[in-house]
Amino acid sequence: YEISLGLVGSEMCIRDRGDLSKKIDVQADGEILELKVTINVMVDQLRHFANEVTRVSREVGSQGRLGGQAYVPGVKGVWKELTDNVNRMCLNLTEQVRSIGMVTTSVARGDLTKTIEITAEGEMAELKDTVNSMVAQLRVFASEVVRMSLEVGTFGRLGGQANVPNVEGIWKDLTLSVNKMADNLTSQAVSYTHLTLPTICSV
Repeated sequence: YEISLGLVGSEMCIRDRGDLSKKIDVQADGEILELKVTINVMVDQLRHFANEVTRVSREVGSQGRLGGQAYVPGVKGVWKELTDNVNRMCLNLTEQVRSIGMVTTSVARGDLTKTIEITAEGEMAELKDTVNSMVAQLRVFASEVVRMSLEVGTFGRLGGQANVPNVEGIWKDLTLSVNKMADNLTSQAVSYTHLTLPTICSV
C-alpha cells in the first residue's frame, strides 16, 4: 500500500505541474483502486477540458472561426461551470462580431437603416456605440445631400445648405464642399439673373 500511495502521490505531483498526459497504472485494490480510478477519470476530464478550450481559443483567436463551442461530456461542478463560461464567452463574442459585421456590410452596400442592437459592455460597447454613431451620421449626411439635390435639381429652389451636426474629418469636409457647391450655384444663378433681366426688360 505504501508503494501504491507513493506512486499515486508522484502522479498527483505531475498533474500539479500541468502534465495531463499520464495516468496511474499501478496495481491496486480496495480504496486505493477507487482512488486510482477517480484520479484517472479526473485527469481524462481535465485533459479533454484543456484540449477543448485550446481548440476553441485557436479557432476564434488565430483562425477567426466564430461559433465554436467547447464540448466536455460528463463534467460536473466547477468544470461544468468553466465549460459553460467558456461557451458563453464564445457565444457572446460571436453574436457581437457578427452583428457588427452585418451592419458594416450593410453600410458598404449603401444600406444605412441597420444599427447594432446586441447587448455589450466595456470596449465592445464602445465599438458598438462608435459604429452606430457613424451610421447615424452617414444617414444624416446622405439624407441632407439628397434633400439639397432635390431642392436644386427638381424644385429649382436655390440657397439651401446641408445641415449635418457633429461631423468631423472627411464628413465635415464633404459637408462643407456640398454647401460651397450650393453657394456657388446660387451665386451664379443670381448673377445670371441680374445680367439677363435688364436685357429682357429693354426688349
